Amino acid sequence: MSGELEVIEAPDKVLGEDFVRDVFYIAVNCGKMLLESGAETYRIEDTMLRIASSYGIENAQVFVTPTVIIFSLNDYALTQTVRIDERANNLEKIMSVNELSRRISAGLPLKQAISRLEMIHNTDFFPFWLVVLSGGAIGFLFLLLFDGVVADLPAAFIAGAGGVLIMEGIQRYTRVKFFTEFFASLYIAIASIILVNNGFGVMLDTIIIAGVMPLVPGVLITNAIREMIRGHLMAGVIKGAEAGLTAIAIGAGVGLVFLLV
Repeated sequence: MSGELEVIEAPDKVLGEDFVRDVFYIAVNCGKMLLESGAETYRIEDTMLRIASSYGIENAQVFVTPTVIIFSLNDYALTQTVRIDERANNLEKIMSVNELSRRISAGLPLKQAISRLEMIHNTDFFPFWLVVLSGGAIGFLFLLLFDGVVADLPAAFIAGAGGVLIMEGIQRYTRVKFFTEFFASLYIAIASIILVNNGFGVMLDTIIIAGVMPLVPGVLITNAIREMIRGHLMAGVIKGAEAGLTAIAIGAGVGLVFLLV
C-alpha cells in the first residue's frame, strides 16, 4: 500500500530568511556533533526535527547514516549534506546536545541556543591525558572483574593505558581505524609478554584480555543492535560491520604476537 502524496505548501512569510537560516544552522550542527560523538541515527533525526519544529518550521526532512547527514527545510528550499569523517564515543557531548534540545523545546530563544551550541562545540570534554589514564583504569578494573591476581594489576594498567595511547596517537595521522586498533593490540600483547617474562605479571592471558578491553567496541555493538531494532537497518548493518572489523583488528594484533613468539 503506497503512502499519501507529498503536499508542497507555500513558505510561511512570517519567518524571516535570517531566522530560518539560524534554525537550520542549529539543527545541522547539533546533528553533526551527535553523529561525531557516536549517537544513534534515530536519535539524531529526532533531535533535528524537534529543533526545527520548536521554532515553528514544519515539513523538515532529515536522513542520517553513520557517515552522512542530509537535512532539508523543504518550504524554504534549504538543503545541506554533511560528511562525517571522524567518529568517537563521547557520551558527555551527547548529553549536552540532548540537554540543549530539551531547552529549545521548552522555549529557549534562538540567539541563546546558538551561543550554547557554540560553547558545547568549543568545550574540551576529555583531555588527552585523561583518556590515556582512563584506558589504564579500565584495564585495571577489568582484571579484577576477570578474577585476576593482585600482582597483575600494574601490568594491566600499563597495557591498557599504552594501548589507548598508541590508538589515539595513530588516529592523529590516519583515519583507518583498523590500523590503530591493530597496532594498539599488538603493543598490548608485546608489553604483557615482556612484563610477565620479567616477573611483573603472573597470568598472561588475563592481562592481555584486560588490556584490550578499552579497545573493544561495546558501545558500537549496542548501538548497532538498537538501530536494527528501531528499523534503521542500513545504519545497524554498517555499525555492526565496523564493530566486526574492530574485533578482527584486535584479534589479528594479539594473534600475530603469539605466532611470532
